[in-house]
Amino acid sequence: MTSTLSLSAVLVVALGGALGSVARYTVGVLLLPASGGFPTGTLVVNVVGAFLIGCFARLTLTSESDQLLRLALTTGFCGGFTTFSALSAETIALMQQGRTARAGLYVVSSLVLGLGATALGYLITKPRTAP
Repeated sequence: MTSTLSLSAVLVVALGGALGSVARYTVGVLLLPASGGFPTGTLVVNVVGAFLIGCFARLTLTSESDQLLRLALTTGFCGGFTTFSALSAETIALMQQGRTARAGLYVVSSLVLGLGATALGYLITKPRTAP
């Protein structure tokens, strides 16, 4: 399947995005009380989302329905679940509060853990071949 703006592609991305956004909100609410002012929820969703993207990237998908599933899971769910904009805004907020070291730790841990999670997801997922 080539990258085209079909109705089915838009619908699966929208559905996946809605589910990912609700999942992100839920994780944020559940982790907020234990965060101690550190953006734990955003860090967790970004690292988990990076892991999932690594897993999905490893799959060999051939049919159009497989491509729609991949769109739903990657662009849709993972796109709605992860959030670079929140990472950026929370980093600025920490810096404005004078918590520069915490802001630096947040950025570095987000990048290192995110890249590591993506690599791990890629490495542990077996390629799926066409039937």
